Amino acid sequence: MARGRGGGAYGGFWRLVEAIGVKDARARWERQSPFLQRAVPPLVIAVLVILVTLPVRTPDPAAMILLAIAYVLYVLPRRWRRYALPATVMALAVAYPFFIQQADYGRFLFKLPIFNTFPAMTTMVVMVVFAMMAVALNIVVGYAGLLDLGYVAFYALGAYTAAWLASPHASQFGANIDIGGIGIPPGVGGIHISIWIVLLAAALVTAVGGVMIGLPTLRLRGDYLAIVTLGFGEIVSEIARDGDKQTLGFNLTNGPPGINPVDPPGFGAWIAHHLGLPANYLTEAGVYVNFTTVIYWSAIALLLITIFCSIRLRDSRLGRAWIAIREDEVAAAAMGIPLMRTKTWAYASGAFFGGVAGAFFASYKQAVFPDDFYFGISVFVLTMVILGGMGNVWGVVSGAVLLSYLNYEGLNNVSAWLNNNVLSCNAASQDPAKVISGGCVNAPLVSTGIYGAIIVLVMLFRPGGLIPERRRQYEFETGVHDEPLMDVRQAAVE
Repeated sequence: MARGRGGGAYGGFWRLVEAIGVKDARARWERQSPFLQRAVPPLVIAVLVILVTLPVRTPDPAAMILLAIAYVLYVLPRRWRRYALPATVMALAVAYPFFIQQADYGRFLFKLPIFNTFPAMTTMVVMVVFAMMAVALNIVVGYAGLLDLGYVAFYALGAYTAAWLASPHASQFGANIDIGGIGIPPGVGGIHISIWIVLLAAALVTAVGGVMIGLPTLRLRGDYLAIVTLGFGEIVSEIARDGDKQTLGFNLTNGPPGINPVDPPGFGAWIAHHLGLPANYLTEAGVYVNFTTVIYWSAIALLLITIFCSIRLRDSRLGRAWIAIREDEVAAAAMGIPLMRTKTWAYASGAFFGGVAGAFFASYKQAVFPDDFYFGISVFVLTMVILGGMGNVWGVVSGAVLLSYLNYEGLNNVSAWLNNNVLSCNAASQDPAKVISGGCVNAPLVSTGIYGAIIVLVMLFRPGGLIPERRRQYEFETGVHDEPLMDVRQAAVE
């Protein structure tokens, strides 16, 4: 509202209040504490809206809860809001399965405009895994400023490490190892290690891979660095496709059929016996809701660990060195920062968490296929980082959640809404291989173009991303601007 002293909506509102008999209402209100002045107006507006709409529609429980949470976050002091907002989002994410899996789904969750239903649990798992990858890539791109177009290589290394250590694939050597007691039937050969040990092994393998990939690129910058990392990503993808044809004396990746099955996650017999957690999510879920829910909670836990480590790295001496290199590599070297070692640590750290995401997703799918690791994945994850805001962990998570939802459910739901409510066509009777068929829209077929348009719009109107890093936001808002030469000369004369 316009807060003019005498006019505008603000002044008109108080004149109306005083006209109905409340004397000196404005003066008495402005003497109240700033907290009350901030907290009361939105509460009054919300109550009025509910009272007006109540005869037409009963308020959705989930909508009321979200509005109450938003109101509390709004009235909190800024210093508290900084921590309360992420904590609230994570708490809602953890509680999500309890709402989505109710038999009377519609009583707990309202339908989204245009997008219709909330994401399914399987989509939520994928969204969390991509968020882990985006946070990991943000270490390389957002902190250190090293453009990496081959990040899918680390994702693939982690997945195939899990496939070797938690599947019958190693039985080609006669191996028969079972560590962790995760419920593998007797007589199944190969190596079967608890996924939580496998995650650590995959992280270490991919960290070494990150160092090996990073070392040849340390003296490169800009476009040259991007091309070399792209080449490494394609090499790993090609090995995944043709690993069964290599003259190594053994089957490395099993080629196009992939490695199937991979052991599902579980905590192992010892933890199951002492803590009551499931030894194997598939067979001993116990009091847990189902397989996908426990997987989802496990993914949330891994994401929180990844976020925590990323923030701690950013605030450490190493993180400040990364940011210095990103801002000005020459100045960083002049200040005594060891460029080679610092960049290597960036690649290793980003690869470490990318390997965890790959191994976990392989265990969730219970299979690894080479078609899952292509150049588009690298671009997709990089797009998440750019969209969310390079350098800002929470922005990157937001970008990852948004794009992965659009890719797996959102665009399909938008197409269905357009076809049913705007175009009035029967999409089921049309050719699904066409973008527009018989007046029906199939948005997923042009998803790459849609993501490109989103990035163009973000770069034009919010170049720092949806939630930009403070330093980058300051640079965009108060950075150096070009000035006409005549203005510079005139300023010098004055």
